[in-house]
Parts: sequence; structure tokens; C-alpha cells
Amino acid sequence: QVQLVESGGGLVQAGGSLRLSCAASTHTFSTRDMGWYRQAPGKEREFVAGFRWGGSNTVYSDSLKDRFTISRDNARNTVYLQMNNLKPEDTAIYFCNAHSSLYSDLWGQGTQVTVSA
Repeated sequence: QVQLVESGGGLVQAGGSLRLSCAASTHTFSTRDMGWYRQAPGKEREFVAGFRWGGSNTVYSDSLKDRFTISRDNARNTVYLQMNNLKPEDTAIYFCNAHSSLYSDLWGQGTQVTVSA
């Protein structure tokens, strides 16, 4: 059963913007902290941004907080990642994550973001 569905990736030139979306089931969206990770070729998966404490707080990777913004639409059970001023080093597969302190994290299938120089 697919619980997280990402969309919005693609190819963009450096300096451009993309907005990623992650749609979740109502139960997942309301009971877990949603967030984004990314994995570049040959590198480990890294945290990008996320909600904590039931969505009341947001946290970011220090290196990305000036260009990336996470948001949510509770009515649509969707979390977004707005990425501005993209750089070639942002090229990665971006994964939606649904974190729970009680159960294993859920992961989306990933969406490819490629930034050309």
C-alpha cells in the first residue's frame, strides 16, 4: 500500500525553482511528522526539512534553510518543499518521510531533481 506519493521533480537550470509535493493518507498525515530528505549520487541520504511536534514547528538543514521552505496543506494531506535558487549540488533524489516515534518511518518512492549548470 503506497502511503506517500511525491511529485514535482524535474530538470531545472541553476538559479531556478521547483516545488515538490508529497501526498499522504489522512492517517499518516495526522499522526506522523512529515519531512523531506535527499540523496545525491554516491552520498548518504541527508535531512532537508521537516515538521516536528505535530506540525507546529519546522526544522531545516542549516545549509539549506535560506533557499528551501517546507509547508503543508492539511486539507489536502500534502506537504510541500519549495526550492529556490537551485544549485547543481542540489541534484539528488528527494524523498518524502513520515516519522513516528513509535513505528518505523515511512518513505516515498523519491522524485529526481536535476539542476544543470
